[in-house]
Amino acid sequence: MDNAADLRSRSIRLPTSGLALTKALRRPLRVALFSGNYDCVRDGANQALNRLVAYLLHRLRAEVRIYSPTAPRKAFESVGDVRSVRSISIPGRPEYRVALGFPRAVREDFEAFAPDIVHLSAPDLLGRQAQKHARALGIPVVASLHTRFETYLDYYRLSFLRGPVERYLDRFYDDCDRILCPTQPIAQDMAARFGTERVTIWGRGIDPDCFRPTLRDEGLRARLGHAPGDAVPLFFGRLVMEKGLAVFARTIAAVRAEGLAVRPLIVGEGPARNWLAEHLPNATFMGHLSGEELGRAVASADILINPSVTEAFGNVNLEAMASGLAIVSADVPSASTMIAHGRTGLLVPPADVGAYAAAVADLVRRPRRRAALGAAAAAAAACFAWDDVLDDVARCYGALVHVPLATPTARAA
Repeated sequence: MDNAADLRSRSIRLPTSGLALTKALRRPLRVALFSGNYDCVRDGANQALNRLVAYLLHRLRAEVRIYSPTAPRKAFESVGDVRSVRSISIPGRPEYRVALGFPRAVREDFEAFAPDIVHLSAPDLLGRQAQKHARALGIPVVASLHTRFETYLDYYRLSFLRGPVERYLDRFYDDCDRILCPTQPIAQDMAARFGTERVTIWGRGIDPDCFRPTLRDEGLRARLGHAPGDAVPLFFGRLVMEKGLAVFARTIAAVRAEGLAVRPLIVGEGPARNWLAEHLPNATFMGHLSGEELGRAVASADILINPSVTEAFGNVNLEAMASGLAIVSADVPSASTMIAHGRTGLLVPPADVGAYAAAVADLVRRPRRRAALGAAAAAAAACFAWDDVLDDVARCYGALVHVPLATPTARAA
């Protein structure tokens, strides 16, 4: 059996529902979640973790304690009981904080909580020390992979550290009982290195109330200066260089060089905003948005350009697909697992500005093709439901605490 088939087949041997897990334990499941920046930064990883905690609290009736650095001011209203861990801010990137380890007071709080499962969401010093402590106590350890941290080094002229970083990450994930991977390609890669039995897929879902084609707002487009027939390119995400901002800016310049007067829409905020504004004259910056306001802005664009290679999943691709946009994305595992090239979007070589520009220019000139890709993308995105993917995490927890639950096969018999 190949890795992909084996990964799929394993799902029938795991507990069938999170609520059944709680009932089988005859008490609330206790989960200790360790995060690098649980509510300091609004990004896809932290949004997914907050959704998981809400699911654990309200659907499983579990007890959850989150250990994370905290900032003087939250980036968003988070979910759950957050216990602050001593940390410092990163020079030049004050929104990010780095935990200074797993201090005694936090360790004592952790031991008093007596979790059934330890869930690590970042391979930082806090996560590594908590991992070692949990293993010494015999507590199962799960790690979820949210970001390809090794890819960040190229953006900060630290490529010479890639070897040591990759070796550290290998040790970190090798010391976990289970690794939650966001996509099938990443799961197959991790299974080849650490064993198929230790890998589970935890994808991401979509909120249909926030992201849907019907939120497209011609009035908003008009207020932003776009005529009804304009094709509006979109950048959607945190404004940091590792999201591929340089490729995005060069792509827009190349499209304009072909005589197409495109004016991009930028949805998001971050420390590289001034850099992008300098390199993208005549762009519209919407800043940070949330909820239906975010969905309306995304649906009111036409073409998402996503040159990022650092995502483990690529939430912005999925959210733009659900909004009915045509997608032009870097051809990386996080994108290729959800985008069927030529049918639900276009995949291009990650650093090839010419390929991005050609794809975008073609979609600007061919509105019918653009609309067909957007409609197919929206239909494909409708299959991603949060409850389904969060149930996968509960099944993973159940397998590790050895709860004797029925499988679908047993129930059918």
